[in-house]
Amino acid sequence: MKIAIGNDHAGPDYKKAILEMLISKGHEVTNYGTDTFDSVDYPDFGHPVAKAVSEKQADFGIVICGSGNGIAITANKHQKVRAAVCWTKEIAVLARQHNDANIISIPARFTSIVQAVEMVEVFLNTDFEGGRHANRVNKIACQ
Repeated sequence: MKIAIGNDHAGPDYKKAILEMLISKGHEVTNYGTDTFDSVDYPDFGHPVAKAVSEKQADFGIVICGSGNGIAITANKHQKVRAAVCWTKEIAVLARQHNDANIISIPARFTSIVQAVEMVEVFLNTDFEGGRHANRVNKIACQ
């Protein structure tokens, strides 16, 4: 699976742990994030991830910032992107099952690294249920 990942200064440690897990499972990962804790602007890292997902250069995306909100809002400006802020495994599962989310947004200041890795694992291993949810997802994009 091809995965794009991006983070601001709140997420280098999270990204490192997630990368280790993804690579150990044989995924191909493109890193668009910063590796330092120096203050940066989350849109600079969210846009490349969303572009990769929108243009099908990546199957899924992972974005990380302090609250998860700013980078998710950025990603959701791109057509064909459905970025979901997740702070528990259960929410990550529902984001995939019900919303066909293709980017998981992790709030680094409100989850542990262990939680983040677990959320990414379940997110990537959960299928969209379709059915009644497909009709709703099809109404999301602006035409």
